[in-house]
Amino acid sequence: MIRAATPADAPQIAAIWNHAIRETTITFTPVEKSDAEVAEQTAQDCLVWEVAGRVTGFARYFPFRGGEGYRYTVEHTVMLHSDAHGQGGGRQLMDALCAHARRAGKHSMFAGCSAENADALAFHARLGFAEVATLPEVGFKFGRWIDLVLMQKIL
Repeated sequence: MIRAATPADAPQIAAIWNHAIRETTITFTPVEKSDAEVAEQTAQDCLVWEVAGRVTGFARYFPFRGGEGYRYTVEHTVMLHSDAHGQGGGRQLMDALCAHARRAGKHSMFAGCSAENADALAFHARLGFAEVATLPEVGFKFGRWIDLVLMQKIL
């Protein structure tokens, strides 16, 4: 079931996010997030995929850049529990998130994907996101520089 995130979901969302922080380059963030930080970051424009009472994934959008001229453009994050890939939840989350953004008057959505994450690049391409830029060596994690691929979808 896809539904709006609630403050009670923060510990489960944090567990998903912190696993990605510790183990992968899907996020360049090196510092794990507290439940309180996650609750604040997911208080608006965040959806969860719940299976059997467990938050199995989440997706959220947030302003792309500051400034009035960018108010119709957002960036998003989508993450699934490590054992939930390939079950359709990511697509359900993203379909619902894009619909939510459209209803909120947003026009364009960006994904910032690690160039090392071939699964994320293919996933976003299947959802209609197009690669619009590669930013060489803008991320640093696990002792190495990592390219960031920007993908965009007109909503």
